[in-house]
Amino acid sequence: MIYETIISTIDTNGKPHVTPFGVQKKDNLYVIAPFKPSTTLENIMSTQCAVMNLTDDVRVFAGAIVHQQVYDLLPATKLQGFRLATTLAHHELQLVEVLEDAERPHLLMQSIYQETHQPFAGFNRAQAAVIELAVLASRLSRLPQEKILSERAYLQIAIDKTAGERELQAWQWLVEKIDNYYAEQTGLNQA
Repeated sequence: MIYETIISTIDTNGKPHVTPFGVQKKDNLYVIAPFKPSTTLENIMSTQCAVMNLTDDVRVFAGAIVHQQVYDLLPATKLQGFRLATTLAHHELQLVEVLEDAERPHLLMQSIYQETHQPFAGFNRAQAAVIELAVLASRLSRLPQEKILSERAYLQIAIDKTAGERELQAWQWLVEKIDNYYAEQTGLNQA
């Protein structure tokens, strides 16, 4: 099973990097598998650590994809690094092992500290739709346009039925990113 999380890392100068990441749990370890090249991969390999944030604010997922910061950071508790200030929970992860792969190495991470900050009320369908569109928007150069646009049209149903203000804002950011990407591909982008 893959859990949709926000991973925060730092580089060797302490500069934070925040990005959405699907993380797997394997026994008592978390597996992060970034594509090469990746800032997250570079940071974890350099510092040997990361923070996994569990949040229901889908603007953080969308904002990371479109470079719109909608979060504040607080220092991690045990490791060097940062966690989201408004995260529901976070795990501080230490690198245990790297399973090399030419395209997507698997980083096996152990949780050395975890804390719950707020209760999780559950996702509504619009939140799940935003997360799914964020995944698609992060793979615009890897997936066919027809697939992305048809899935976006289907996901729009959940947005229309269940979205609140946060979900609508995040959805709009992602729609604009996708539309601008395809407009640039065809030379129609006037921005």
